[in-house]
Amino acid sequence: MPAPDLARIVSLAKRRGFVFPSSEIYGGIGSSWDYGPLGVELKRNVKEAWWRSMVYERDDVVGLDSAIIQNPQVWVASGHADNFTDPLAECPSCHKRYRPDHLDDPEKCPDDGAALSPARLFNLMFKTFAGPVEDSASQVWLRPETAQGIFINFDNVLTAARAKLPFGIAQIGKSFRNEITPGNFIFRTREFEQMEMEFFVKPGDDERWHAHWIEERLAWYKALGIREENLRLRAHEPGELAHYAKATSDVEYRFPWGWGELEGVANRTDFDLSQHEAASGKTMKYFDQEANEHYFPYVIEPAAGADRAALTFLFDAYDEDAAPTGDGKEETRVVLRFHPDVAPVQVAVLPLSRNAKLTPTARAVHAQVRRAFRAQYDDAQSIGRRYRRQDEIGSPLCVTIDFQTVESDNAVTIRNRDTMAQERVPIAELTDALRSALRAMGSARV
Repeated sequence: MPAPDLARIVSLAKRRGFVFPSSEIYGGIGSSWDYGPLGVELKRNVKEAWWRSMVYERDDVVGLDSAIIQNPQVWVASGHADNFTDPLAECPSCHKRYRPDHLDDPEKCPDDGAALSPARLFNLMFKTFAGPVEDSASQVWLRPETAQGIFINFDNVLTAARAKLPFGIAQIGKSFRNEITPGNFIFRTREFEQMEMEFFVKPGDDERWHAHWIEERLAWYKALGIREENLRLRAHEPGELAHYAKATSDVEYRFPWGWGELEGVANRTDFDLSQHEAASGKTMKYFDQEANEHYFPYVIEPAAGADRAALTFLFDAYDEDAAPTGDGKEETRVVLRFHPDVAPVQVAVLPLSRNAKLTPTARAVHAQVRRAFRAQYDDAQSIGRRYRRQDEIGSPLCVTIDFQTVESDNAVTIRNRDTMAQERVPIAELTDALRSALRAMGSARV
């Protein structure tokens, strides 16, 4: 089915415990969200899948976790202090502020039609102070990206990891941007989590590696179940390139409000390393033993947002179909068709009813299953309601323990979320059967 509207996803996310409005009991705070029990698992699975693809499954990428608060000169050298800006215009009537490039009419207020003030540039970095005195000498910034933490550690990683070109440094971490117009749920927020990798290559090899990483990143989303028709690549026009970029291509997703950036893959040339060497006086060049020369590597950067990726998996997984009710009728079933590797729950264990005869066996089955899979035990309400609940949170498989299990065959029923087919399996063979079923649904990790 087409992607659901945003309101439907926001409602489902709160009802089922994916994402809650932050500080809700105090009226909330704009563009801030808290991840609930299922949401934190979804985002964690997305980050783990990214890390596995970027670091564990490659021989040429290592990891890093750099500080959020860094020396202010980092942001001067990188150009963020002067160039990390958005245009801001104000309505003299209602005093609301807007990005003119986000408006249908960049000269008029969308609320009251008044003429907007001339746009001025607004730095997106959050300022704060390090230490007890709040003056210019103690001013620092919360990082607006994780990339600079990688660049300033280039020489440290080069030495510690005994790395040779081409190689990459990957990082997942929080970033902060004082966005003028955040919105569309967790698509654009002021506090978010990035998944970035800087891949260092020999100058002259950069265009080949840029093309390589564009295709690699597009393939990653497809492998985790994002439908191909909802993805596209878009190369940036020269006028929209960042100040450091030779070329950038975005992996875009077709959201309900239109195509939006899911991930950017940029050719940053040698801008960052050369800037940090000039500003710090510390060498950031690479010594190429084969060529017997020093040079600044070029950098290819795949940069994705974990929050935006989680939202994309939510949108793309959402579906509605007709399901039998058991009395010969049908009802609309809401189902999240998550890929098994990102699903918050892989296997739900459900006793047929909350019965003293069934519970001990059901608990024992759950203890067995949770050792191998992300599992949930659910015995509240009727079995039909629990199936629908598990469908709506995207659990690929359900295991049902019934009276036949405890009275005769010591077997359970596996129900498939997508086909609703059911298979009877001995408890002794359950783990292998579940692993086989999840592989059939696309999992590469069971």
